[in-house]
Amino acid sequence: MRTCMLHRLSVWMVAAALALAVSAPSHLGAAEKPREKRKAAKAERLRPAADALPELSAEAIAKIEAALPERATAKPKKPRKVLVFWRCEGFFHGRGIAGGIKAIERLGKKTGVWTTDVTREYADLSAENLAQYDVLVLNNTTRLKLPDAQKQALLDYVHRGKGLVGIHAATDNFYDWPEGGKLMGGVFAGHPWGGGGTWAFKLDEPDHVLVAAFGGKGFKLKDEIYQFKEAYSRANQRVLVSLDLSDPATGKVKGGRDDNDYAVAWIKNVGKGRLFYCSLGHDANVFQDPAVVRFYLDGIQFAAGDLEADATPKK
Repeated sequence: MRTCMLHRLSVWMVAAALALAVSAPSHLGAAEKPREKRKAAKAERLRPAADALPELSAEAIAKIEAALPERATAKPKKPRKVLVFWRCEGFFHGRGIAGGIKAIERLGKKTGVWTTDVTREYADLSAENLAQYDVLVLNNTTRLKLPDAQKQALLDYVHRGKGLVGIHAATDNFYDWPEGGKLMGGVFAGHPWGGGGTWAFKLDEPDHVLVAAFGGKGFKLKDEIYQFKEAYSRANQRVLVSLDLSDPATGKVKGGRDDNDYAVAWIKNVGKGRLFYCSLGHDANVFQDPAVVRFYLDGIQFAAGDLEADATPKK
């Protein structure tokens, strides 16, 4: 009987020790939980699944539709096809991507200018697949890891006469591929003007056909605004919109360029093809602004070769 009691006592002590081992560091676990949640949230943003795009509310979609123009600026030379590519290997602008897709799809449908396909698969950037499209839109793509065949296909696609459009984070790519950065006209170097602020913008050429949507005047918008490095130069592209540093709220933010040249949108000729890039589009609200939506419509029509515009660089 004594042996049995000792056995029971030993079992109880082991169980108690295990309970203490589990419960003792509970205060540490509580401290670690917020950090772990932040890590998990960041990982989810950085590595979205194929079906991870957020669903926009009916109200948000209605605002996008209300921002659509009645008709296109230019009559297309033929029915156009647009491919929207949204893969993210880095930061995931979920609502910005969803808003951009919805705006482009609805623009094409309402104006009758183009049909839209959407993908995040690298295989769809093959030369064979790209051949059927007039314009490729890089919609908030980040840290893309293009296979060599797709790199060459993208360069050939534009140089041989097709159009490339970049939305917001389309410049957050190609850090180890200089030809890609040159193609886009610049590489992301931070966003001192955060997405929670409302910033002022100026038209570098108020009379240029591609900024007609803004009526010759600067504007303000809540968005996240980039600065650029390396391939960016006014000697290589025609800048259409820039930050207006004369605005007190915008001007007090410290950027990283000694020349204070904070371009927001530009165009360039690339061989026989055309590029239109605009850094507006961090969140879905941007695609609820009628002037910005019109600007993207005109930019896509320029890239497709239907809206003639002077892309000669102006230093």
